[in-house]
Amino acid sequence: MVSWVSVVPASQAMRSYAGAMSASRPDEHYALVALLRALPKGVRWNTVTDRVLECGSVVEVLAEAEVDALIPRPERAHALADAARDVQQWRSEGWRFVSVLDEEYPSQLRDVHQAPPFLFASGRLVSDDAAIAVVGSRKASRRSLEITTAIATDLAGEGITVLSGLADGVDAAAHRAALDAGGRTVAVIGTGIARSYPAVNRDLQRRIATDGLVLSQFWPDAPPQRHNFLMRNAVMSGYGRATVVVQAGEQSGARAQARMAVGHGRPVILTDQVADTEWGARLRDRPGAHVASGLAEVMEHVRTALARESEVDALLRQLEGSTL
Repeated sequence: MVSWVSVVPASQAMRSYAGAMSASRPDEHYALVALLRALPKGVRWNTVTDRVLECGSVVEVLAEAEVDALIPRPERAHALADAARDVQQWRSEGWRFVSVLDEEYPSQLRDVHQAPPFLFASGRLVSDDAAIAVVGSRKASRRSLEITTAIATDLAGEGITVLSGLADGVDAAAHRAALDAGGRTVAVIGTGIARSYPAVNRDLQRRIATDGLVLSQFWPDAPPQRHNFLMRNAVMSGYGRATVVVQAGEQSGARAQARMAVGHGRPVILTDQVADTEWGARLRDRPGAHVASGLAEVMEHVRTALARESEVDALLRQLEGSTL
């Protein structure tokens, strides 16, 4: 039997399903929580994601783990009972626990290697959400905040979801502008969904959960940690159809997300002030990177990116239909 930790790297194999997505069954959710809690030190969660996608059932992967003595048989029932209690408690708090096998899991995020094995969601999940990430510095300049507001307002006006990370500065401005324009916004946070970070954005987070969507890839009480925010940026890159960087320094998370987006094959749109930085100058000539000198050019690149994604989606559906 192949061990559940023996996973073909995503770069060497298509990320496909072994069977129908049926993880909305409670037992699949309980199995995923139990499995992740029993992982040996050093085993990454995306290894579990890959194995679950390959197998098509978390219950089966958990059974493999039992054979491998990761979870001894006498402990399995206790682990599942604890997981069931916690999943039910999370639901009572109003949070949705979404497995990577669930139909509600964002399909565009599932395609990237950093896709987390689960998401906590507060708000309205939308299948194949046409979202554009708008990101930038926490200590943003007045000009950057004005640019952010203009971009998010126009995106919302065209029915495009504004995606960001609920940080101070550019992120918060993007969320607020989308909501004020009557549009949809999605916040991917770097803590557990039970927390609000930074605290100053607590009311904004509640508003987004009511009128949009808040997503977390961490256990509900997970505190803010530096590496969490880089993981959050990877999820934003995977969820978004493109990333717009308004302002970002050499060490910022927005810069890291731009690099990740290029790796994910997602377009990256740099404002002219970002393109003039040292790191922006290095990125601007990469395939998929674009420079916009004004709002009209940003929106032109966004429309092109969304149109290209629509064409790819249509082609994939046609290919899937021809193989049935």
